[in-house]
Amino acid sequence: KCRSGCLFIGEKINTGVMAADLGELLVPYMPTIRVPRTGDRVFKSECAFSFDSPESEGGLYVCMNTFLGFGREHVERHYRKTGQSVYMHLKRHVKEKATGAAAGAIPRRRNGKVFLELELNRDFNGEDYEYEDEAKLVIFPDHFEIPLPNIEELPALVTIACDAVLNASSAYKKQEPESWEEEIQVSKHARSLRQLDNDVRIPPNGWKCQKCEMRENLWLNLTDGAVLCGKWFFDGSGGNGHALEHFRETKYPLAVKLDTITPDGADVYSFEEEEAVLDPQVSEHLSHFGIDMLQMQKRTENGHHIDNNTRTRVSEWEVIQESGMKLKAVYGSGYTGVKNLGNSCYLGTVMQVLFSIPDFQRMYVGNLQRIFDYSPLDPTGDFATQMAKLGHGLLSGLYSKPPMKSELIEQVMKEEHKHQQKGVSPRMLKALVSRGHPEFCSNRQQDAHEFLLHIINLVERNSAGSENPSDAFRFLVEERVQCCQSRRVRYTQRVDYGIQVPTPFEAATNREELLTYEAKRKEAEENMRAPPEPVRARIPFTACLQAFTEPENVPDFWSSALQAKSAGVKTCRFASFPEYLIVQIKKFTFGVDWVPKKLDVAIDVPDFLDLNRLRAAGLQASEEELPDIMPPIVLPEDTRGMSVSPEIDEAAAMQLAEMGFPLEACRKAVYYTGNMGPEMAFNWIIAHMEEPDFAEPLTLPSMIPDPSPTTSDSPMGATPLGNSPPEESVSILTSMGFPRNHSIQALKATNNNLERALDWIFTHPEVEESDTLSEMADTEPNDNTFSNANSETSGPRIKDGPGRYELFAFISHMGASTMSGHYVCHIKKEGRWVIYNDHKVCLSERPPKDLGYIYFYHRLPSS
Repeated sequence: KCRSGCLFIGEKINTGVMAADLGELLVPYMPTIRVPRTGDRVFKSECAFSFDSPESEGGLYVCMNTFLGFGREHVERHYRKTGQSVYMHLKRHVKEKATGAAAGAIPRRRNGKVFLELELNRDFNGEDYEYEDEAKLVIFPDHFEIPLPNIEELPALVTIACDAVLNASSAYKKQEPESWEEEIQVSKHARSLRQLDNDVRIPPNGWKCQKCEMRENLWLNLTDGAVLCGKWFFDGSGGNGHALEHFRETKYPLAVKLDTITPDGADVYSFEEEEAVLDPQVSEHLSHFGIDMLQMQKRTENGHHIDNNTRTRVSEWEVIQESGMKLKAVYGSGYTGVKNLGNSCYLGTVMQVLFSIPDFQRMYVGNLQRIFDYSPLDPTGDFATQMAKLGHGLLSGLYSKPPMKSELIEQVMKEEHKHQQKGVSPRMLKALVSRGHPEFCSNRQQDAHEFLLHIINLVERNSAGSENPSDAFRFLVEERVQCCQSRRVRYTQRVDYGIQVPTPFEAATNREELLTYEAKRKEAEENMRAPPEPVRARIPFTACLQAFTEPENVPDFWSSALQAKSAGVKTCRFASFPEYLIVQIKKFTFGVDWVPKKLDVAIDVPDFLDLNRLRAAGLQASEEELPDIMPPIVLPEDTRGMSVSPEIDEAAAMQLAEMGFPLEACRKAVYYTGNMGPEMAFNWIIAHMEEPDFAEPLTLPSMIPDPSPTTSDSPMGATPLGNSPPEESVSILTSMGFPRNHSIQALKATNNNLERALDWIFTHPEVEESDTLSEMADTEPNDNTFSNANSETSGPRIKDGPGRYELFAFISHMGASTMSGHYVCHIKKEGRWVIYNDHKVCLSERPPKDLGYIYFYHRLPSS
């Protein structure tokens, strides 16, 4: 027996007695012991609630029913919650090799099969360490222990289950890569695709459908270079199906989705094969239209990506990482590093900054026990649990301990300084937050700013009914749009989570030096000589801020005063100031060859920032507002001043009628969904089938001549709609069982995007109308991908205050583009700057504030 009185069944017990005891002992638990099946994930590398592993002091307990792993501190919780009693206890013993051990020997294992495929949490594959693995079954609540292997003594089912768990692939390996690309096939047209010599060159931005005004869900035909929109909801976006129509007319089979092109590939669709396909020659096919994928990035040996011109970027890498300086390592709470999982530094830097903010600490670490106690049966898939786990790992200090005194003495004697903190591995959180995301689920480098917005979006979704820490970033933006012809204005408000400031090269303080360098560079290029030493542009932050506040042209502006397209300009101001302000420097762009480039600039970002002069003032007494009416769904050209009848896609109507629906109902469905295709019309039909006039002939609204803007506010070709969402969208939501008022509110909050409106409904419980009207933050959101739930109906959503800020953190990027390079962050803690470079955490000697990419400010208290 052990000191606590628990019985340990060991190898020294008589074999016959042992077999009988084990058989009798395990009989009550046999129904709960499972053999892992195909698709089951076995978490034998890491605890679901902490970063405990088999290498930890207490080892790891793997449930023999759910195959979830738990550290010693958390296994009792799982037992109490589920009643599962049988766990496999895994323990790895690591020790330094004895003096004289053969150099370079492979680490020795006692049970070679036990931890097959198990990731090492530290690098023990060197010359200095060896390890032994130990496994046993533990039965709760009495903690009976059965050493493994015990093949002859254990019942057959238990033996099979244990062997399957011990030899199962890691849950992480099962998820990497978890991508649909493995299932798609090479197109039969890929190798023999004909491309026309029509000199078409595709620019890196500014695309729109060649047959309509769509600017999203655009597809590039790989034969003739036509850019056309896809089908409605083909991939979650809108479209009028012009890419498919083009195929039917031309039979050109392959197209690439424009916004999916990366150095690693692109999404390709075959219209003839009617499925997503692979194109092994996609790089060659895209280069035909001026898109050079091969030059987008190069990979170095250490896994980071750098550009070809190493001379341009060497100094940047050294300055940002503070190379060459003897940085002092720091340990303890708040000074824990995050391991790089292979191009995951974008995630590590973002999470370091977020968990330095009290709102995130309070939400996830302050509520740690409550979150863990109420976590679902599978905590690996729960966002709050995994955020709390990472937050506790970063802030507890358990994984950032200084070396022992004896280790320090030994290092000094050996003149070595090899000790580094253990840090935490964010595998579980990364697998969760990237699930279903086409970019973050990959192992490629990603944009840290895009990931920050993605995390804020997930926090929004998962904070319904509780404190929302992302409120700290939330603020209102006032947009003022002016019609240049009528001079009338419209003021609207939207929610945002940060500002993006441009980098005006014309404002560089070393402009003459830059001009001289450019002249020398061109001369060297013409004479085939080595280029001169590059010069970095130095731009004042005040110039960046000034460029941010300048009026900008509004593309495709429709003036409700003129009831026609007109020139319009927009200016933005702060309607409220957030508690924490995110400032992104717009350093990244694309060349004409589609190669992503980073502007080589240094910006004198200040420690203190006063934005009070940018507070919105609202409608002025001298201004006249634009009429509050919506543009028509159909706005034919060259028909002003005459009666206009909207066109109806009769082919789409007939396609629906062939399904058995009344023809008049089909025509109404096509009309009321704005000729957006049979899919949307079908949804309208389903939503309106029970209406009494469902099959009645379509009654069109009266058409009126083009009125003078000074005598009428009614738009041509449509009745005034005010700010109400399209009725067909409202009907689709109500047909799903959602209340009408709640559906309208969801559509208003998401710019009438049906997919986002559904998400909004699920994350925003319905409230009384009086409560909704009283909320100051119930405004239309910014149409960004991360703004899923920008309009709340409960709780203090806007934390307004003075616009004076102090810099407390910044994330820096090294490399050619957001798809390559490396990220580190600097955070000011306890009055000193600290650099977080993956798992290395040190005091900063020279924080490179002028080379940052994303800056974080906290609001100063009122004086």
